[in-house]
Amino acid sequence: MWQPSLPWWEFVVRGMIVYGALLVMLRISGKRQIGQLAPFDLVLLLVLSNAVQNSMNGGDNSITGGMILAFTLIALNSTVSWLTFRSRRIEALVEGRPVILVHDGCIDHAAMHQVKMTTHELDSALRTAGCAGPADVRFAVLENTGRISVIPFQK
Repeated sequence: MWQPSLPWWEFVVRGMIVYGALLVMLRISGKRQIGQLAPFDLVLLLVLSNAVQNSMNGGDNSITGGMILAFTLIALNSTVSWLTFRSRRIEALVEGRPVILVHDGCIDHAAMHQVKMTTHELDSALRTAGCAGPADVRFAVLENTGRISVIPFQK
C-alpha cells in the first residue's frame, strides 16, 4: 500500500511529461475549448484524465506514488502560473492573446476562422451582450478565457 513499485523520481518525470503534453494539446485545441465547456468538452476532459493516468503512474497503485504525482502536478501548475505572471512572452505562449472578432461593425472573418468560431456563435454572444448584430458593435474580443467581450457603439 505504501511501497511504490517505481523510484520516486520516475513519478516526477512522468508527471512532468504528461502535464507538459496535455498543456500543449489543450493550448493547441483553442481558447474557446477551455472557456466554454459544452457537455462533450467535459466528457473529453474526464476521459482524457483517465487516459493519461497509467502513463503517469506506470501501473503503480501505491498511496506514496499517488502523493508524489499529486505534489508534482500541483508544483508544475504553480510554476506555470508564476512564470505566466512574470513573463509576457510565456503568458502569450501558454494562455494566448485576445483576438478581435468585430471592429467598428465589421466582422474579421480571418480571425473567426483562426479561432474556429461560426457566425452563429458570434451572433449569439452579441445578442447576449444586448447587441442586435455586428453593426451595433465597436469591438468584440475573444478573451483568453474563452469569453467574448463586447463593446457597443455609444448611443
